[in-house]
Amino acid sequence: MPWSRIISGIVAIALALGAVLLGGWYFTIMLGVVVFLGQQEYFDLVRTRNILPAAKTTLFLSLVLLAISTLNDALADAVMPIAGTVICFYLLFQPKMATIADVSASIMGLFYVGYLPSYWVRLRAIGSVAISNIPFGGYWPTTWTDILAEKNLTFLPQGLTITVLTFLCIWAADIGAYIFGKFFGKTRLSDISPKKTVEGAVFGISASLAVALIGAYYLQLPKFLLTGTTLGLLIGLASLLGDLTESMLKRDAGVKDSGQLIPGHGGILDRTDSYIFTAPLVYYFVTLVLPILGNRQ
Repeated sequence: MPWSRIISGIVAIALALGAVLLGGWYFTIMLGVVVFLGQQEYFDLVRTRNILPAAKTTLFLSLVLLAISTLNDALADAVMPIAGTVICFYLLFQPKMATIADVSASIMGLFYVGYLPSYWVRLRAIGSVAISNIPFGGYWPTTWTDILAEKNLTFLPQGLTITVLTFLCIWAADIGAYIFGKFFGKTRLSDISPKKTVEGAVFGISASLAVALIGAYYLQLPKFLLTGTTLGLLIGLASLLGDLTESMLKRDAGVKDSGQLIPGHGGILDRTDSYIFTAPLVYYFVTLVLPILGNRQ
């Protein structure tokens, strides 16, 4: 693996963990940068098919979605249909008559690179308002020994701990699938991404499952065996789905990478595809399923 890939990966991980730790608007701004760059890459892929989407309007509305999710996550779902209506309205009054593909690609961009990523803001915000201790809704540990002591992990904002656990599961799935698939993979998983193998996918999902089980135990989640297993499978499968979806977009556009922004990694979408479908599943698991299983012990 080239050093440029390793170094850029370490920098990206450090920035991501720092923003997750801070939460609040700090996390939203970092995510906004990712959405801004990812949206541009998505529309570059779309334009290779001679489609003319409402790129600027969709980008603006995607950032509005992130802001609304930070201010009041209950309103974010209401913004989505309104934003879709605005996009259609905009395309109706273009000098050149819009096509079905123009409208579909624009709405897909709003959903894929705007609405779905906004769930990361909602996930990180769970239980964070009451414990915010720095400006702009952020959080900073008063003493690092509290984080290092496993018995005190439950005193951290649940949104922080679950978001970090989700990141760790995604990383385990990606790294596990890459390494195991590279050395032991023999059975092609899909023609969409010829390098991916069934063996790599199974090992990647298993790695996500293992990390989730350990995390559920240390975070004292209710019925940690059931919780960890379900969470690990959800994240592992969603991570794989995100990877294959982005591969499908690139294959249709006839390009190898979505961009060249990150040395050794390609574009923003190349590095964040595993995160796109993950956040909504984890968010609803935490907000809808965990309360049924019981509160943290």
